[in-house]
Amino acid sequence: MHYYTALAEEIRSSAAHLLAEDLGPGDITANLIPEQQWARARVITREAAVLCGVAWVDEIFRRLDSRVTLSWQAADGDRLDAGQCFLTLDGPARSLLTGERPALNVLQTLSATATTTRHYVDLLDGTGVRLLDTRKTLPNLRLAQKYAVTCGGGHNHRIGLWDAFLIKENHIAACGGIAAAVGYARKLSGELNVEVEVENFDELDQALAAGADTIMLDNFSLEELREAVARGKGRAVLEASGNVDDATLKAIADTGIDCISSGALTKNIKAIDLSMRLVEQDT
Repeated sequence: MHYYTALAEEIRSSAAHLLAEDLGPGDITANLIPEQQWARARVITREAAVLCGVAWVDEIFRRLDSRVTLSWQAADGDRLDAGQCFLTLDGPARSLLTGERPALNVLQTLSATATTTRHYVDLLDGTGVRLLDTRKTLPNLRLAQKYAVTCGGGHNHRIGLWDAFLIKENHIAACGGIAAAVGYARKLSGELNVEVEVENFDELDQALAAGADTIMLDNFSLEELREAVARGKGRAVLEASGNVDDATLKAIADTGIDCISSGALTKNIKAIDLSMRLVEQDT
């Protein structure tokens, strides 16, 4: 419940910020248009994509002008074809044009995350391997991008530093070893998932012996991943991380790993090319 409450609040605050940074003291160009002029606008994608960001756009126009009505022809998670119209807006022409860039900015970014994720998920089809995101998200878009990953068919790793343990090299050194770090985590919380990042087989064996719930195999080669699966399958959830791209994803999955995490889903995205055009005007 905390996640959904936080996401709803992020949508509200993001919409307010997007409007404020663009609108400032007022849209001087929109003031060239008669105040009473009404219009209809269509939003299309110029490339194939997976839609994400509907609630953000709804909130932007709700805050900007409640007279604007939005008619969505697609929902978050739907695939869009190049040239497809997925949104029609009706309302004061001034408001449609003022809200255009904030709305398209959030749509092009979140849809990019969802689209990239769906591409990777499609490559994993039939393997049974889960695709996970990371905390390598764009600033101030953590929950939004995490949501977009799910729209693309991926799964969320931990949301932040508070909802799961991820014991990495520096934690291990500061705690005095893997066993000690896992033990401390169990004492702090018996409910949260305890994950250990390992870089070699010695650390893998230590993490297995310590009873880690999940073990992240950092930059293991394909041969090393297969050996890790032989040692640890069924004893812990095995997660591959590092060197993940279009060319390596399927081969990594075929090693028998349980899940693959990739920061590329959120940090290496390319914005989707969207366009809004006024199609009807009424004075």
